[in-house]
Amino acid sequence: MMAAVAWRSLLPVIMISIFMVYEEWVSFPSCKLLPSTTYSPDKHVENVDDSLEDLKVMMVANLLLLGSEAGFVNLYFRDYYMSKFFKKSFQSLNPDMLLVLGDVSAKGSELSRTKWLSVLHQFDNMLGPFLDLPLHVILGDRDVGECSGLCANSVTWIARNFPGLDSSGCGAFEISNISFVSLNAIALLCGNNKLRFDVEKVIERESVGLQMEIEGMDEANNGFGMFSEMSNDFRWRVNAMKSSSGPVLLLHFPLYQSGKTHIGEGSTFKSIIDPSGKVPASAQHEGFSGTGPYDLSQTVPPNATEYIFHALKPRIIFSAHTQEFSDHTHPDGTREVTIPAMTWKVRDDPGFIVATFQRNKSAVSVTYCSVARESRILIAYTSALVLFLFFIIVSNTLEPKGLS
Repeated sequence: MMAAVAWRSLLPVIMISIFMVYEEWVSFPSCKLLPSTTYSPDKHVENVDDSLEDLKVMMVANLLLLGSEAGFVNLYFRDYYMSKFFKKSFQSLNPDMLLVLGDVSAKGSELSRTKWLSVLHQFDNMLGPFLDLPLHVILGDRDVGECSGLCANSVTWIARNFPGLDSSGCGAFEISNISFVSLNAIALLCGNNKLRFDVEKVIERESVGLQMEIEGMDEANNGFGMFSEMSNDFRWRVNAMKSSSGPVLLLHFPLYQSGKTHIGEGSTFKSIIDPSGKVPASAQHEGFSGTGPYDLSQTVPPNATEYIFHALKPRIIFSAHTQEFSDHTHPDGTREVTIPAMTWKVRDDPGFIVATFQRNKSAVSVTYCSVARESRILIAYTSALVLFLFFIIVSNTLEPKGLS
């Protein structure tokens, strides 16, 4: 009888201890270094400062936060675990910077400014220790809306709440001798509007700046008035830069794609040919409930994609939106990595990537990281509850026998 009573009193402590150990273990990400999809010779970059270390950048996308509209399950289960995932990822990976590639909010384009502030507060709480690192956030279609509802004033207000963005939602910065350019890709889908023209000005400005650095001030100025015409009013300046010699390009929408793509499926990656430039149907998920129709196969139009490639010659491209991971090689050999959604709201197996920019090499290594599946955690909690109830029933059944 005494043993049964002691066992019953210790059972809650044992169960809580098991939960704490399981929560710690399941919160750490599982990461896998991906093979490069492009040929990149192991060559040293000239004029590199030997004091610089490799730059490790963690990239996430599609957080889809609800702010004050978050229900009990989202607030105390999903968002709670996502906060733990961020904390444990910070501890285990020790990144130098965090990039968020759009869709911080699930339906930001529909929110008032007061509700947007609640999303921003939730965003800060979720990032935790990452707030002490350099942070850059780009805008997604759920943040600012699609073309029919795109408002320049709203974009400007939202952009002001994220570091490094101008009034059009674009940004440019340099860290550890690595140049980054982020573009408001939503505006590039929307025809002739002020935001699109503002984004084009950013692209042109960065293009001129890059040519001044590479070719010298005189040569860049000599080519200042030389343009080539494109369809749909896109115009580019003559650019003698080599492919992949420009900045790291950050977008929410992927660029128009044709050629070889590697789509992530769990821990394996399959190679497919996608001539249409759209994400395959097998790689698409349903949109987030209650936020309106969003085309997950949407990409930046071909003419805008060609314009960006010519003007910026990006070293590597990181995009999001599709909610799936993919690793694509464009016809000129430029690599584009699409970041998966970092939320259980749209997929059972969220993930993110870590890009390491090596200071003495031109290559960029990409690591794919996955976090715990929601279904497995729910199964673990359900199993623990059933086991707890089983022990209670058994102990209550045995107690009368001890008294007799």
